[in-house]
Amino acid sequence: MQFLTFIGFTALVAIISYYKTRNTQDASTDGYFLGGRSLTAGVIAGSLLLTNLSTEQIVGLNGSAYQSGLSVMVWETLAAIAMVVTAIFLLPRYLKGGLTTVPGFLAKRFDVTTKTLTSVLFLTGYVVVLLPVILYSGSLAISGMFDIPALLGVTHTQSIWICVWAIGIIGSVYAVFGGLKAVAVSDSINAIGLLIGGILIPVFGLMIIGDGSIMDGISTLTSQNPEKFKSMGGASDPVPFYTIFTGMMLVQLFYWGTNQQIIQRALGAKDLKEGQKGLLLASFIKILGPIIVVLPGIIAYHLFQGSLESADSAYPMLVRKVLPSPWVGFFAAVLFGAILSSFNSVLNSSVTLFGIDVYKQHINKDADEKTIVKYGKIFGVFLAVAAMFIAPLIANAGTLFDYLQEINGIYSIPIFSIIIVGYLTKRVPAIAAKIGLVSGCTLYIISQFFMQPYFVNKALEAAKIAGVTDKDSLALVAAQAYPHFLDIMAILFTLNVAIMLVIGKIKPRKEPYLQEYTKQVDITPWKYTKHTGIAICVIVIGVYIYFA
Repeated sequence: MQFLTFIGFTALVAIISYYKTRNTQDASTDGYFLGGRSLTAGVIAGSLLLTNLSTEQIVGLNGSAYQSGLSVMVWETLAAIAMVVTAIFLLPRYLKGGLTTVPGFLAKRFDVTTKTLTSVLFLTGYVVVLLPVILYSGSLAISGMFDIPALLGVTHTQSIWICVWAIGIIGSVYAVFGGLKAVAVSDSINAIGLLIGGILIPVFGLMIIGDGSIMDGISTLTSQNPEKFKSMGGASDPVPFYTIFTGMMLVQLFYWGTNQQIIQRALGAKDLKEGQKGLLLASFIKILGPIIVVLPGIIAYHLFQGSLESADSAYPMLVRKVLPSPWVGFFAAVLFGAILSSFNSVLNSSVTLFGIDVYKQHINKDADEKTIVKYGKIFGVFLAVAAMFIAPLIANAGTLFDYLQEINGIYSIPIFSIIIVGYLTKRVPAIAAKIGLVSGCTLYIISQFFMQPYFVNKALEAAKIAGVTDKDSLALVAAQAYPHFLDIMAILFTLNVAIMLVIGKIKPRKEPYLQEYTKQVDITPWKYTKHTGIAICVIVIGVYIYFA
């Protein structure tokens, strides 16, 4: 019954997506990469949420909540504010320039080499880290919910390989052969199911805790686990409270405002009004995020008494425990859709970056749009296959969500810094952007992969010599031995911007940069953008203060 429900809902989404996109002209770059610049607010909002709410988010963040409690909700609450900033500041500039890719702006503002370096950084991050993590975390969830090892008589490792290739092949068909519109339409359908199913998981969990009463469940959960309901993280938590004011907001602004896999949805808007409404609708719904990606982790901690060997198994184990059997197939199908969403969104963005910024720019400058799309698709197939081979090999990567966020810092802050300087200044030259990219990446790698292990190991050795053996005490020693990676991001962002501004003073551009209006879409803003944005920010701050 579970499998029939799973297959039925998955097939329904595929059929609707095909029907809705069968007439899209995907032989052109706009048609394939941006859905023909025809996306409306509802489709943009649904696609944004599903691209973000995949298993590395649902499984990973609930795993962090299982370990550390409510303090990790900051990843959700601050996202809403970042989307508001994107809607008001960045999106009007993107659409005014008629951009297909974020690096496309850098070619106009700085030079082609800067654009290519940025595209290569994006692609490297997607291939080496993001795509394999999405595939692995998705396979972990599906394998756990259906108990694939027992069902098929295979080992846990074999079940991961099976799920990885199933997800990868289906996701590739959506992304490589359907283009952005197929991705966005399937996302929107799955968004509804994910919101319903995502809310039902904590509801059923609270009912089990409260013997049928949700309110009794909340009362029991909060009274018996008070340490899990502190929204202000301590020094040893994944997100200490003070990091909100250092690197956290920078990470959020990069992710929602400049990350190609996310912002590509808004770039496909039919006009600025629809793009802004889509971003603001998604940001409002994002406020409900902690109910789906944090609360279940705390419920799992209570129900399993903190006995699970892996924090990342908390969510799939909770789903199996609390959902009525017929619902498991439906929710697995929705979660499968969320997994596909992130996978095919990253893959589609990678195909876009390669086709526009690498193939057309450096391999075949005379290529027509049909040829660009063709070779972009070929690149997407190779990319997908590579990710499917790499994914099962990252089983020992540690807590997935924290690992993913830290690794992403290699390219996120350097790229974000040059985009911000590019828009806010007129005379900073291309050489400054290149130095900013190289220095930002190099310094972050040295900091996190050489200096941090050295200082943490030294501190732990000293603590053990002093007789410290308690696990929590050692964790605190490790956390205090070196600045948090979000602090490092803030330091390097400030340093990058300062370097670029100094170079701009010493050797400015001969002519100031002026952005031209390409008239690809209407850029008349939605008249309620600022009012709605302020209201969302007030709600976010209120929610955070209430739980503090």
